[in-house]
Amino acid sequence: KMVWMNQTHHPDFVLLTLSSQFEQQGLFFLIFLLVYMLCLVGNLLIVVLVHFDDHLLHTPMYFFLSHLSLVDSFFVSTTVPKILSNLISQTKTISYRGCLTQMYFYVAFGNTDNVLLACMAYDRYVAICHPLHYTTVMSHKVCVFLVSGSWIFSSLHSLLYTLLISRLSFCNSSEIPFLFCDIYPFLDISCSDTRLIKILALTEGMVDILGPFALIVISYACIFHTIMKVPMAGGQRKAFSTCGPHLAVVVLFYGTISCLYFQPTSAYSAQKGTFISLLYAVLTPTLNPFIYSLRNNDIKVSMARLLVKSRAVLRK
Repeated sequence: KMVWMNQTHHPDFVLLTLSSQFEQQGLFFLIFLLVYMLCLVGNLLIVVLVHFDDHLLHTPMYFFLSHLSLVDSFFVSTTVPKILSNLISQTKTISYRGCLTQMYFYVAFGNTDNVLLACMAYDRYVAICHPLHYTTVMSHKVCVFLVSGSWIFSSLHSLLYTLLISRLSFCNSSEIPFLFCDIYPFLDISCSDTRLIKILALTEGMVDILGPFALIVISYACIFHTIMKVPMAGGQRKAFSTCGPHLAVVVLFYGTISCLYFQPTSAYSAQKGTFISLLYAVLTPTLNPFIYSLRNNDIKVSMARLLVKSRAVLRK
């Protein structure tokens, strides 16, 4: 009877903390709060700029960028608020349902990022390799279809894993050696047979991640092949400049995700996993809007227009 109760009762889980010292926790709280606010302001500003400018909204690259920024805002909001709460509270716990909810949205938004980056790579491929057919191939209806498919596919993908994990039992261990609820740390503390979920994650999960990545690699291989055929150096420079920000985000995103999920089990450590997870779940969404906007004249022009409109409204 006691074994049955232990397996069916779901206690609160204890999450990993960055530091056990109170002074350091206060410092980490301020740093995370600043980074979180910076991430929200940067990403939501891009969403506002694109959706208030008809030219940007009907340009596929910026339409995808607005959804990428929106996803990044949601993505970072699934983990950082709980990290902030744990830094200032005495208890570092999260409920069973709260953990499953956080896991669902973390996987869903992270996967939506993955698919949207592939859509953006395909957009750059059509723009550079088939410019005469660009307006017909990348019509607004096609862009809406691709974005909607990214959201729906990622939501269903995350729902599959969440439903499977919700059937697991947890006996005595309630400590998750991670800053938030993720699939693999959650599986490690389960006393159920997790082989099916691990096999699914190894096969379907890898296809889900590597599929969009393969599309990005193929797209950029065709792009570079086309660019090298351009005789003028100025034309090559212009083509590279349109791909530069997206390529930088791709390297940052897949670089951190590969270090987090595609490393040998023997090489994994809680400290290393914590550091890489912060790069993937916090730093990458924060840097994305700045990578796209620092050298982007369209974003700067749209921002100037928005400021002019705001001043005109305030004067009235």
